[in-house]
Amino acid sequence: MRNVIIAGNWKMYKDLAETAALVTGLKSSLPKLPPHVAVVICPPFTSLAIAANLCKGSALRVGAQNMSQFDEGAYTGEISWKMLLAAGCEYVILGHSERRQYFGETNDLINVKAKKALANGLKPIVCVGETLDEREKGITGQVITAQVRGVLAGLTENDMHRLTVAYEPVWAIGTGKTATPAQAQEVHQLIRKTVSQIFSWPVAEALVIQYGGSVKPDNAADLLAQNDIDGALVGGACLKVDSFVSIVTAVK
Repeated sequence: MRNVIIAGNWKMYKDLAETAALVTGLKSSLPKLPPHVAVVICPPFTSLAIAANLCKGSALRVGAQNMSQFDEGAYTGEISWKMLLAAGCEYVILGHSERRQYFGETNDLINVKAKKALANGLKPIVCVGETLDEREKGITGQVITAQVRGVLAGLTENDMHRLTVAYEPVWAIGTGKTATPAQAQEVHQLIRKTVSQIFSWPVAEALVIQYGGSVKPDNAADLLAQNDIDGALVGGACLKVDSFVSIVTAVK
């Protein structure tokens, strides 16, 4: 049985007081989870330390939404792996479609960041996904394969045991549209096949591949029931206790 990771990407929401309220609510509402299921919350940088302190002793784990490729230096506004570890992070999301779309992040940059995270004890959640235009042109497979090969270039099999891939069709993020379970499964299967070609089948078989893109309580169970979907990268629905807990408890 593969591990399952349900991660909540808070994006640019929740100040310190709101962070404390949400974490406290999640702690009191989440049921006891089976050992193969991990729940990760990814607040804004300003809320990481308070979230990590509140999560101590609970089943909740903490991740960041991005990370610099640099260790330190004159990079105004950037956050390093060292800062994330000191704040209590275990995970970091890299290459989210919003980072690609709004901030020009490329496969090569995401690859550098993934290597930096892995070398320093963080577990990256590396995102891939096609736009609506690419899907309509029928090139989803080509786009996803190129992204997977690009972001994983030069990694070792040992690295892959600490890395998660998140498939997030760009056309389904924040739009209310969701890939059907069959559409999502098809791409997840392609990702696993591509990873097997880069590394080996045992590595691909063990890899956690999340689905992200308008995951909600009413579609989570059907998505998570697919053979190659091993969790979810949740956006808006992770900002309320009830909806996020409903998604977590959809894991079978």
